[in-house]
Amino acid sequence: MGKLRKALSKLETSHPEGLSRAELLLANDDLLPVEERKRTWDHMTFVAFWIADCFNLNTFTIASSMITSGLTWWQAFICVIVGYFLVGPLLVLNARPGAVHGIPFPAVNRTTFGLFGSIWPVINRAVMACIWWGVQAWMGGECVYVVMHAIWPSTPTIHNIMSPSSETTSAVVLGFCIYWILSLPTIWVPIHQLRWLFYIKAVVGPVVGLALFGWSLGRVSGNMGPVFSAPAKVSGSALAWKMIAGISSTFNNMFTLIVNSPDFASRAKKPSAALWPQLIAMPLGFTITSFLGIVICSAAGAEFGEPIWDILKILDKYLADGTSATRAGVAIIGLGFVYVQLLMNVAANSISAGCDLTALFPKYISIRRGGYIAAIVGICMNPWRLFTSSSTFTTYLSAYGVLLSCIAGPMIADYWVVRRGHYRIADLYSLKRSGWHWYCWGINWRAYVAYLCGFALNAPGFIHTVNEKIHVTDAMVHVFNLSWITGTGVSALVYILCCYISPPPGMSRHFQEVDESEFHKEFVGEPVNDPFDDMETKKASMDDKPVVDVYGFHG
Repeated sequence: MGKLRKALSKLETSHPEGLSRAELLLANDDLLPVEERKRTWDHMTFVAFWIADCFNLNTFTIASSMITSGLTWWQAFICVIVGYFLVGPLLVLNARPGAVHGIPFPAVNRTTFGLFGSIWPVINRAVMACIWWGVQAWMGGECVYVVMHAIWPSTPTIHNIMSPSSETTSAVVLGFCIYWILSLPTIWVPIHQLRWLFYIKAVVGPVVGLALFGWSLGRVSGNMGPVFSAPAKVSGSALAWKMIAGISSTFNNMFTLIVNSPDFASRAKKPSAALWPQLIAMPLGFTITSFLGIVICSAAGAEFGEPIWDILKILDKYLADGTSATRAGVAIIGLGFVYVQLLMNVAANSISAGCDLTALFPKYISIRRGGYIAAIVGICMNPWRLFTSSSTFTTYLSAYGVLLSCIAGPMIADYWVVRRGHYRIADLYSLKRSGWHWYCWGINWRAYVAYLCGFALNAPGFIHTVNEKIHVTDAMVHVFNLSWITGTGVSALVYILCCYISPPPGMSRHFQEVDESEFHKEFVGEPVNDPFDDMETKKASMDDKPVVDVYGFHG
């Protein structure tokens, strides 16, 4: 036992001194407010982050499911524009506590769900991050395979030991393993130092995307292909609901990032750095990338006889002509996509999994260790099995956004409507019964009532989406297609109603973004603020005059 205890003590993460055993369940250095020296993300960092994130394989094909469901290309494009420009405000609203107070998603979630009540939302997000890491890593592995095929044409003939049911080959699995190894160094880099890699990706991503865009049009002499000339297949109310479903799909694609947006916002030099860049760069970048994807896939349809909605399959088909110039072009573009997928997986999944697993086991898991756990889970779950024609798991992953929307709704309502910016950061790391976030044995029942109401409304449609053999009414499907309203909106409204019926500790009548515990000054030094912030009162009572900067939110 002595040796085991000694070994476990060596595995402990760094954490503040003087914490009780119980409090070690709440805090380590990665869960505390980010130090000033590590808040290095400025306006351009967030712009680069979203440019880097939007140029990925998934975004290039986001409109494909909408077009194959019967929408024309321009109807699908309208869904993309509306969807992402509606996602932007939700992303910014949920990121705000992280940007102001420098705390990650698990800590922000404690303010809403409670010190222990937050465990379930964090588990949800951690599991999804680990699974999505494997899914995106598989796509990255396919990029590596395309590069290998371009450089070594005999790659597809590698002896195949995979079973026919896997619907893949040993060569593609080899590409996945190479990608997995390449991803390990990127997980090691601390979050505040990742910005330089995002700057590079913000150049590589657009260059690769535009190069493939120009090449695909050049191969067909500018012929935009059958997708752009296809007539409308649906009209009337059927068209309206298909477009609503398309808008909802963009939300489901982004809810993981909406929920954990405080993880990145906590690295902002000042709050405004996480405001306007995200509100504009994110939707604009995803909209442009989606349009490029529509054109590239349609041009491939003109060349090969039918639309191909997988960018990597298009590149692999280009290799059929066998010329060295084509092989070189595919290899260069493929390498660009490998880099894009590496950084995208770190941003969307490794960091998120790390932050969430840190909150579950803060004594032994740091963000870095959590990222490596996600990588191990990603390879152990055999992600290629999720992409077989008989698998509905990717459909389940997309539909799962409705559960996350019911987490985001109460979080946004808690900060903006219930507390109105008033926080007591020290209470997020303390088990004192007098703390704001102790609630009832560490669980805020109001948040769970709101969460269950939001999910219950969408549950029938969610079940039908995952398994179409289970029949539900059209109305239930329509409600699910509006989950970005019925999930986020209903859970937020129910939470606000519960709080007005039974006011929680810290509920405020005036809006002022302030830490009433002055935790920053005691533990991590002065917070990062604009020069104008020095003129503001550091501590506010419930009756203080509200301080609201409409355009910069004090940032």
